Amino acid sequence: MTAFSMTARVYWEDTDAGGIVYYANYLRFFERARTEWLRRCGVNQSEYQATGQGMFVVHQANLTYHAPARLDDLLLITVHIETMGGASFEMSQEAWRLDTNTQTPSQRLVSASIKAAWVNPANLKPAKIPPSLRTTLLSQR
Repeated sequence: MTAFSMTARVYWEDTDAGGIVYYANYLRFFERARTEWLRRCGVNQSEYQATGQGMFVVHQANLTYHAPARLDDLLLITVHIETMGGASFEMSQEAWRLDTNTQTPSQRLVSASIKAAWVNPANLKPAKIPPSLRTTLLSQR
């Protein structure tokens, strides 16, 4: 089950000299999807940071590349929480090519395991995820 998905178009700036999406750009697609997912959950990340309550940082990322995306491809980027700890959570994310006719996922391009940690914005040290935020995130599983 996917907690969230969004589409992204591949532009020239996303590709390398070979005309395929540069491998590191999938991290940008995944980051945007996580941000939009949190926004949909009602989580105002800038407010948490500005008030000193905390912020999420990527602690670990493990990506597996299955097939390349190319210029003008329409991608589906997914986010799914796998586990929730006291100060971090792990999620799976995938990038899929969408079929241009049916707008359905036709080929998995990249799969990732991402671990996000909650830290104090003043010193970047790990902190406990606030209970209300934990509840919000867990309700999206």
